[in-house]
Amino acid sequence: MAEPDKRRRTFGPVVLVGLAAAGLAAVAGTKPWASGTSGTIDSTDDAASTLGSASPLATAAESPLAGALALVVLACWGVLLVTRGRFRRAIAVLALVTAVGLAIVTVEGLWSVPRKLTDALFELSGTDTASAGITGWYVAAVVAAALCLVTTLAAVRFVRHWPEMGTRYDAPAGTRTPTDDAAGEPPTENIDIWKALDQGRDPTA
Repeated sequence: MAEPDKRRRTFGPVVLVGLAAAGLAAVAGTKPWASGTSGTIDSTDDAASTLGSASPLATAAESPLAGALALVVLACWGVLLVTRGRFRRAIAVLALVTAVGLAIVTVEGLWSVPRKLTDALFELSGTDTASAGITGWYVAAVVAAALCLVTTLAAVRFVRHWPEMGTRYDAPAGTRTPTDDAAGEPPTENIDIWKALDQGRDPTA
């Protein structure tokens, strides 16, 4: 009994950390992961941002794919809270697969994002020198992706032991109603006959 109870108690902490990590990853995916300079252009300057609004500089320092994957993980956590059974376990697996993709994209961004930003700076400045490095948002994205991976893995491991949403509001299944009984065989009680007539059916059929 102690082991199932211990697994059940992981529900709150894992879900809370998972939601927070996915939210942080989604925000970090919309922020610049790199900053750099080339000639007189600095990617962190407002003037440079305005100048690059119609150029690759506008998005070169960001990772939209990471943000999109983080939103999928966030949505999976929401679905986990309101589902049960095999479907719930399938969502946990989907969250884990997405978190793995998020981790891969984040790690790959360590060299791809600065390279894209450097190319964009070359294009704007017209010089042959440029430098770029990672920002604090990239560090936050790495931490968030790691937490997403750990929490979704825990979800796959423990989801079948977690508490599920109550069934009191589910549609009834497998119960016979007076209408079903009357449709299967002719009514014999007076109340059933009156109900059949009221519903427009022939009680003697």
